[in-house]
Amino acid sequence: MNHLMHILLGLMSAGLCSAASGAGSLSPNRPVRMMVPFPPGGANDIVARLVSQRLSERWGKPVVIDNRAGAGGNIGTEVGARANPDGYTLTIGSTSTYITNVVLDSKLPFDPRRDFTPISLIVIAPNVLVAHPSVPATGVADFIKFAKANAKKINYSSFGEGSSSHLIGEMFKSAAGIAMVHVPYKGGGPALAAVMGGETHVTFSNLSVALPQIKGGKVKGIAVTSAKRATALPELPTIAESGLAGLATFEATASVGIMAPTGTPRALVLQVNRDVHAVVNDAAMKEQFVSRGLEVALSTPEEFARYMRTEIERWGKVVRDAGIRTQ
Repeated sequence: MNHLMHILLGLMSAGLCSAASGAGSLSPNRPVRMMVPFPPGGANDIVARLVSQRLSERWGKPVVIDNRAGAGGNIGTEVGARANPDGYTLTIGSTSTYITNVVLDSKLPFDPRRDFTPISLIVIAPNVLVAHPSVPATGVADFIKFAKANAKKINYSSFGEGSSSHLIGEMFKSAAGIAMVHVPYKGGGPALAAVMGGETHVTFSNLSVALPQIKGGKVKGIAVTSAKRATALPELPTIAESGLAGLATFEATASVGIMAPTGTPRALVLQVNRDVHAVVNDAAMKEQFVSRGLEVALSTPEEFARYMRTEIERWGKVVRDAGIRTQ
């Protein structure tokens, strides 16, 4: 008897197989693997570990994190895409793995729209424009004036060529009508450290990474890239609040979601969706996310799929307009 039949029989024996009932929880017969295509310690890994711990408690079986880093998240994501669609392998996806890598790499070995069944978005992670304390700007308008007065002399660091921070930087340059020099680093930590050390003037950092450095005064927070102010840093305005016409609709957030290989039975997808929503909606869990600069953003599978398609189109335009070379 295959693994899928074991799961389905377990669900039926517990009276939980009806997707319409909306009640109950999964009853896997062995550990569930949660693929995380990035190293430990980043936002994706943090989300995965918080969710997996609660799902383990809910399901009565371990949910084991499998960190498979490399190639901008493509290595681990491909492993998740090729896994058996039996409910025992779930994959944590992010903006890079299911959106930007799609538009940057024409030879991507998988297509998230084809090879995954979206289960639910979990969180959005606002980015934040941060500057070295010596930069003479307290807001977006001030910074743009400074950048225009020093055209092509202002450097911004990113997580790497084609990373979300690189794309956000290019979108900001275009919307603000300024010229900055892109300096890629190998990851969000080094990109932020470059600003702290004065190697670059600014970066668009994940709020979850930059929050302690902003509060510690090691970098200056200018504005967040989300449509609304961040719960973890409500005093910091959004870029859209700058009052400048070109930035009135500026929005660029990262996201983290959970997916299953295409072919996973609909009943299992819906049940995992319900269980993820149940554990993430817990007040203590929400506080864990907020304290790390993450905003809960749960969705239906269909909403997640629409979000993916819309964002691929949006960031594809940014890449084309900026002339960023795809592979």
